[in-house]
Amino acid sequence: MKKFFLYAAVLSLLSSCISTKQVTSFQGEPISKSEITKLNSEPYRLQVNDILYIDIKAENQELVTLFKNSAGGGGAGGLYYSGYTIDSHGNIRIPYIGEVNVLGYTEKETREKLEVELGKFLKNPETVFVTVKLGGINFIVTGEVGSPGTKNLAQNQVSIIDAIANSGEISTYGDRENVLIIRKSLDGVKKYKINMNEMAIFESENFYIQPNDIIYVAPLKQKSWGIGTTGLQAFTTVVSVLSFVVTSVLLVKNL
Repeated sequence: MKKFFLYAAVLSLLSSCISTKQVTSFQGEPISKSEITKLNSEPYRLQVNDILYIDIKAENQELVTLFKNSAGGGGAGGLYYSGYTIDSHGNIRIPYIGEVNVLGYTEKETREKLEVELGKFLKNPETVFVTVKLGGINFIVTGEVGSPGTKNLAQNQVSIIDAIANSGEISTYGDRENVLIIRKSLDGVKKYKINMNEMAIFESENFYIQPNDIIYVAPLKQKSWGIGTTGLQAFTTVVSVLSFVVTSVLLVKNL
């Protein structure tokens, strides 16, 4: 009987504590690009609710100001008021030009389209210089991270490492081998699995996230067991449980 409880305690201890390997990111050696799928180089295509920063310059700058959104505010939050939001029909509204459909366009394609539209109002359309950029990259991080929530980074590209680092890192109970990217695109909703423990992540086609991605870090099974993260915590919990079982058995025998 004593041996049974001893074996049970050892097995529970070994299976319940979280190993160093489970919480160590970027394990292994870098993989040559020739051995993996090439990075996805397709440019991002604009979607509904994206916010654009648009700047217009031309020879006649006074005339150009008529086409600009005059709302104030800077930074990612200020762009909510001063930027150009893509509505549910895929349009942005430019003063005097009206609605311009940019749904599914890249930043470059949008810039070229606006240059053509603005050129209709100017004597020297070749002098028009338009800048189009996303108003930062919005994404949501949820699950086993230190600071879940909606994030916005004013960068042209945001990697999965940037996203996690700006969300308080993955907690001890987070499953680094099971990080999900949920992405809504023009083709529908897709789901991708990322293993943060492997060096191969740096060459993954999903290393760079896209605007409006949802990143979910699943919990390790040890969390649902509630046993502990370290060997000492797990041992203490297992001993307490087994002591309770032994005490219960002895009380039942003495009844």
